[in-house]
Parts: sequence; C-alpha cells; structure tokens
Amino acid sequence: MRKVIDYVKENKKIIIVVLLIAILIGTVYLIDKGKNPRSQSTAANSAKSQTETKLCEILKSIDGVGNTDVMITEEDEKIVGVVIVCQGANNLMTRSNILNVVSVALGIDKKIIAIYSMTV
Repeated sequence: MRKVIDYVKENKKIIIVVLLIAILIGTVYLIDKGKNPRSQSTAANSAKSQTETKLCEILKSIDGVGNTDVMITEEDEKIVGVVIVCQGANNLMTRSNILNVVSVALGIDKKIIAIYSMTV
C-alpha cells in the first residue's frame, strides 16, 4: 500500500492529466451520441412511421385501391418523396384518387408522388 501511495505522489501530474483526458473523451462521446441523428433515426427507419401506416390505412379504404404499401422519404423533416405500391394502380381513376388523397393528406406537391402497381 505504501508503494502505491509513493507512486501516486511521484506521478501526481501524469495521473491527473490521464484522468482529465479520460473524462474529456467520455464527455465528448456522450455529447456526440446524444446529437448523432443516425443513432436516433435508425430506429425510426427500421419500422414504418406512423404517417406511413396511417396513409396505408386511408388508401386501403378507397374503392379500388386494394393492398397497399407506402414509403415516405424525408430530409430535414421535410417530405421529399412518396412511393405507393398498390393493387389498383393500373386503373386510371384509382390512380388519380390516390394522387389527390396523398397530396392533400401530406400537404405535398403531386410531382413527388410515385404510384406503382403491385404484383398479385
């Protein structure tokens, strides 16, 4: 025990510097982890968003649409694209209804909505 105390007394400055560096690295890591958008958005991207799920349900309730899958792409919390794959996409009237509903529901331009037919 005496040897440890003597060692600490002799190398006090080095030990303090090493401890401060360790605390600094730990603090930077924790701050970066909290601000890292990838760590937060990864969980959100792994499952359908609430908006995608709700939009799917709305589209399925429209006559002629049938089975539906929706993907919404966002950048900086702004919708930049919507892809809809559904069984009724071959019908022009159904396709027009889908385009109108999605545009109004999400408040977006129709130009960023893509609609495709689902294979049966």
